[in-house]
Amino acid sequence: MSLTFHWFLPTNGGDGRHVVGGGHGTAAIPQGRPASVSYLGQIARAAEDVGFDAALTPTGAWCDDAWLSTAMISQVSQRLRFLVAFRPGLTSPFLAAQMAGTFQNLTGGRLLLNVVTGGESHEQRMYGDFLDKEERYARCGEFLDVVRRLWTGESVTYRGEHLALEDAVLAQIPDPLPEIYFGGSSPAAGDVAAKHADVYLTWGEPPEAVAEKIEWISKLAAEEGREVRFGIRFHTITRDTSEEAWAEADRLLAGIDEETIAKVQSGLRRSESEGQRRMLALNGGSKDRLEIHPNVWAGVGLVRGGAGTALVGSHTEVADRIEEYASLGISEFVLSGYPHLEGAYWFGEGVLPVLAERGLWTHPAPPRSSTGAVPFA
Repeated sequence: MSLTFHWFLPTNGGDGRHVVGGGHGTAAIPQGRPASVSYLGQIARAAEDVGFDAALTPTGAWCDDAWLSTAMISQVSQRLRFLVAFRPGLTSPFLAAQMAGTFQNLTGGRLLLNVVTGGESHEQRMYGDFLDKEERYARCGEFLDVVRRLWTGESVTYRGEHLALEDAVLAQIPDPLPEIYFGGSSPAAGDVAAKHADVYLTWGEPPEAVAEKIEWISKLAAEEGREVRFGIRFHTITRDTSEEAWAEADRLLAGIDEETIAKVQSGLRRSESEGQRRMLALNGGSKDRLEIHPNVWAGVGLVRGGAGTALVGSHTEVADRIEEYASLGISEFVLSGYPHLEGAYWFGEGVLPVLAERGLWTHPAPPRSSTGAVPFA
């Protein structure tokens, strides 16, 4: 078994040495390193050098557009793929299918798609989308049905409850077809995942909760005659020793003031997302009792929407936790760290070699060949 690891591009307010807030309808907290092509390119090149397969780029009113950002970063990197988050319904299915073909053609097949239905009605309305949550999931299912049919080269005429198109044929089929990554904790999300997801993503929760999700989605997918892989989203704070890692977690926590926590938590409680509700329950809106499982820390979620937990510990301890989640059925890990440039090296040079020694990971890039130098006589 070889696990797959992805990194993160912080297009949401930039990067820095503190938790980068924002997400799920809350404003981003600006950081010292702007999300420029130059800096994001540094992160992408670091990630591909140390062995990450792809980088997730977020979507929403609180960050830069993921399609445009990754298209630009692809030109200053070589191998790294891009897990582009996008919201179905804000783009027509034909245009999205066409964009995927263009991206694959111009990047040499480096596109993965993270389909985000949207959990905040007030944010969706900024985009002109006035459907409620259940309707958004229904539209998402129609969208993915149409896109997958277009990717087969079929001429598609479709009349659904939310979407319609006529005699649609793609001139360029994406090669390879982008895999669909999809998450969600509500019953409606489970139905869409079972029918359309290649990889079901969950935010980091204690192992017993993750095991329940895996069992739930696996059962639904089996009823559709499908199998789904599973991924998990965590932040990381990994150092040479456990003491150093927890000292860094304490430093990050010290940089989060109570006023900011109260403001962000108030905004996040407006969320319609079941996953966001579960994240809030893990941190409780307080700086107390944030280690919810050995080496799993819920402090990030105090000021950040979406993924709110981090793996904290020595490189060996973090590798142990990854192996624990892998034993449940998780095969892909979408990670990040503050700052994201240094974090890529901390994890890539510290944890990945431990996992390689255990036979759980191999570098995705072809091995370099070299010849020994001939010594001087």
